[in-house]
Amino acid sequence: MANRGGLLMVFWLWCSVISIACAARLGSESRQKLEVQKHLNRLNKSPVKSIKSPDGDIIDCVHISHQPAFDHPYLKDHKIQMRPNYHPEGLFDDNKASAKPKERTNPINQLWHANGKCPEGTIPVRRTKEDDVLRASSVKRYGKKKHRSIPQPRSADPDLTNESGHQHAIAYVEGDKYYGAKATINVWEPKIQQSNEFSLSQLWILGGSFGQDLNSIEAGWQVSPDLYGDNNTRLFTYWTSDAYQATGCYNLLCSGFIQINSEIAMGASISPVSSYRNSQYDISILIWKDPTEGHWWMQFGNDYVLGYWPSFLFSYLADSASMIEWGGEVVNSEADGRHTSTQMGSGRFPEEGFGKASYFRNVQVVDGSNNLKAPKGIGTFTEQSNCYDVQTGSNGDWGHYFYFGGPGKNPNCP
Repeated sequence: MANRGGLLMVFWLWCSVISIACAARLGSESRQKLEVQKHLNRLNKSPVKSIKSPDGDIIDCVHISHQPAFDHPYLKDHKIQMRPNYHPEGLFDDNKASAKPKERTNPINQLWHANGKCPEGTIPVRRTKEDDVLRASSVKRYGKKKHRSIPQPRSADPDLTNESGHQHAIAYVEGDKYYGAKATINVWEPKIQQSNEFSLSQLWILGGSFGQDLNSIEAGWQVSPDLYGDNNTRLFTYWTSDAYQATGCYNLLCSGFIQINSEIAMGASISPVSSYRNSQYDISILIWKDPTEGHWWMQFGNDYVLGYWPSFLFSYLADSASMIEWGGEVVNSEADGRHTSTQMGSGRFPEEGFGKASYFRNVQVVDGSNNLKAPKGIGTFTEQSNCYDVQTGSNGDWGHYFYFGGPGKNPNCP
């Protein structure tokens, strides 16, 4: 009988331990759910109208003065600047030169436009879903790049450059003061091997050192299953003022960028995309510093001024940029100790050329007199040219250009 009582006691204790563990787990799960919900409430502002995109996104048309930027304490009384005071000189010169027939590219759109548009006075914001936040390593890291994901051409130490698992194939200029950059970027839909990897093509406006204080403004297109939950090619922006640590984010996923445009949604799918030996599509991106207000403005294509990053967000970039980079980046998570097969650009090496390899064309910088100019002394950089490579050139139609990218894992890149 005593033995039975002892067994009951053990059983009771075991049940108690299990229930405490379960309660603790349930407690932490409900805390996380609450945290996620609070974050979603912060990000998803009350819309004037919502549009369901064919790709499953919901685009919320949010009143321009209710956008996430205005959660920033320094922007509480900010008067929205509805247009830049100046565009860079020479902006429309390269539109006069028509591309050769074989190298003509086609207009591009965003998928959600098929189902409606946002009214004047609102901006389109891609709605963040619970699953989007849950895919992140934490609520705090949602919408942020990992530290050390910047291409660092000056570093001679290959271990240092690939420490974060990020790989690049870029063209760059340094050694001057830069007040903006422009490029027309070929748009593809590269294949991603694992959902925690991404592939992007972008330009970087950089200030400061590559240490803890790096300032960066970035824009381009990306495929990122972790961030968006699919493999679509999407327009994106990014900013940081402390080397991707505490400040900044993708798109409108924190307060910072002030959007003024009602037609283009950050993080929304771009359509159509280029295909091998077939139609080619590209997007033009210009980022420049307003000489009077000092804000950094962004323009998409020839018609859409999207908005600006207020200069107070930055330290070094409050004055000027010290380096500009253009090109591709992938995450190589090296599952099983092998190089990823995540593609950069079109997944083809640069020597294949137009219609096969991905390109940047009409690459320019903005100088201290607010003139768009051809960059002087372009350098190139890639960590492993057998995996992803870059080749520059120049001609009358495309100005300074380069082809870049590659397949990742291949017999020469095991």
